[in-house]
Amino acid sequence: MTNTPQPWSQRFETALHPAIARFNASISFDIALIEYDITGSQAHAKMLGQVGIISESEAEAIVTGLEQIRQAYRSGEFIPGVEAEDVHFAVEKRLTELIGDTGKKLHTARSRNDQVATDVRLYLREQINLIKSDLRNWQAAIVTQAEQNIDTLIPGYTHLQRAQPVSLAHHLLAYFEMAQRDYQRLGEIYNRVNVCPLGSGALAGTPHPINRALSAEYLNFGAVGNNSLDGVSDRDFAVEFLNAASLIMVHLSRFSEEIILWSSQEFSFIGLSDRISTGSSIMPQKKNPDVPELVRGKTGRVFGHLQGMLTLLKGLPLAYNKDMQEDKEAIFDTVTTVRVCLEAMTILLTEGITFKKDRLAQAVTEDFSNATDVADYLATKGVPFREAYNLVGKLVKTCTSEGILLKDLSLAQWQEFHPKFESDIVEAIAPTQVVNVRNSYGGTGFEQVKLQVATAKTVIS
Repeated sequence: MTNTPQPWSQRFETALHPAIARFNASISFDIALIEYDITGSQAHAKMLGQVGIISESEAEAIVTGLEQIRQAYRSGEFIPGVEAEDVHFAVEKRLTELIGDTGKKLHTARSRNDQVATDVRLYLREQINLIKSDLRNWQAAIVTQAEQNIDTLIPGYTHLQRAQPVSLAHHLLAYFEMAQRDYQRLGEIYNRVNVCPLGSGALAGTPHPINRALSAEYLNFGAVGNNSLDGVSDRDFAVEFLNAASLIMVHLSRFSEEIILWSSQEFSFIGLSDRISTGSSIMPQKKNPDVPELVRGKTGRVFGHLQGMLTLLKGLPLAYNKDMQEDKEAIFDTVTTVRVCLEAMTILLTEGITFKKDRLAQAVTEDFSNATDVADYLATKGVPFREAYNLVGKLVKTCTSEGILLKDLSLAQWQEFHPKFESDIVEAIAPTQVVNVRNSYGGTGFEQVKLQVATAKTVIS
């Protein structure tokens, strides 16, 4: 059992049991915050010097010493172990070793509680911007594929049943819209992350004449927290981030499911490149869609972090509790997971799949997905839509029993069902025409899709 004192240990007669010290320590994961901790501490030291709580020369020595620690960490010369307990103590201890007792003044008017809250916000603020950039790359990949496939048709589904043919570009751009909402959501959350808790102290503020606005300014925060209790205990921003991350994963997972289906022999809508696929250990003919399967699987882990964070917070009294140490691994892992999934899916879309256009063209001719257009055709001839709808239902039933499609009917057969049918019915139900006429705003008509592509390009530029 170690007797090495901790910064808080003078109240105690004996040191922690070694197993409890390991259990209590967070250095193994919160080391990820070291540069944010250093940046936050430099801002705090500058503020202390500016308001005269410490001398300006002391503040300068602290800032310089902290920068030495940053460089030592980057070069691998400073790697604190479990004895440091957490990254905050590790940095402060090393600072004191470097500059002497002046280093002990850094923690004046500050608690680990507001320190860690500041670090997490600094970290998440940066990561949100990186994820937004990743989302833009994903959107750019979508637009590139869409622009190349405006005239490519694909069966559109509802209930996983053939519904109506659509432009492949239109289908892909639906995911662009999902990603755009993800991008906007992160921007909104950023504003709530970008609030500075530094100066809240342990929970009640500090008697020292600090300038919280100055600290926030040094760190480029957009606002200062209004309540010290809330400042150290708020993790709403983390929940919001995990929720936004979960929705990003929902959208990636939905696209993944479609890629998995489309690459199957049953659909055979796409081919997978060797760059994003693996084979079977026993079946030499197989090419497996590992990337979308992994993304689909990793989605659950991000959901788990969201549920874990909500559960973590739901019973906590004010203000800070040790339970909140558990927030960081969830945030860190979510950031990593979302970013690698966005990167992998962007690669998949840009160089991992090939759309089989001949197969897609065939697919939109082998079903009854043009049935609604028959009803619309009759409606334009003055037949009430509901009457036309019921008539087409009978027509489809007849074709099904005879093993034919609507396109196989002769004009005489059409007119047996209703005299309003004329020779132009054949063109009206051709897949290209079925898609082309749907030019309502946001529809799959080719002119509308070109407009959507142009709009999307403007958004990401």
